[in-house]
Amino acid sequence: MIKMQVIGRLGKDCLVNNVNGRSVINFTVAHSERFKDSQGNQQEKTVWVDCAYWTDRTAVAPYLVKGTQVFVEGQPEVRTFTKSDGTAGAALSMRVREVQLLGSKAEGGAPAQPQSSGYSPASSNTASSNASSVNDFSEPVDDLPF
Repeated sequence: MIKMQVIGRLGKDCLVNNVNGRSVINFTVAHSERFKDSQGNQQEKTVWVDCAYWTDRTAVAPYLVKGTQVFVEGQPEVRTFTKSDGTAGAALSMRVREVQLLGSKAEGGAPAQPQSSGYSPASSNTASSNASSVNDFSEPVDDLPF
């Protein structure tokens, strides 16, 4: 299995559809990176990822609006197609397994404070339980359960 993780902002509001009795939330995430080219000029590259989240848990849909920053994780897929001018094209898409809300844009375009309520179908404490600080280090326990 190939796993892909993206942090970015939604390009438009999500769409909730019903396909063969199952719900799917479709949205597009833009991930931008800034870098310097070989001449030292500042450049920006944006990658758009089309996301399909097949779930019965559509309660997150009202929060997936344009400008919202999200973390999405899932399986990448590349779709190939023929453009209207006859040339070949490709698009990056993802079959989403997990969505977490990170924040939204405040009015005026400035980022708002991160939202405290993230959404994750697996576990909402995944990131916090996996992260530990150096100060939390303790001696190994010899009483292993196996």
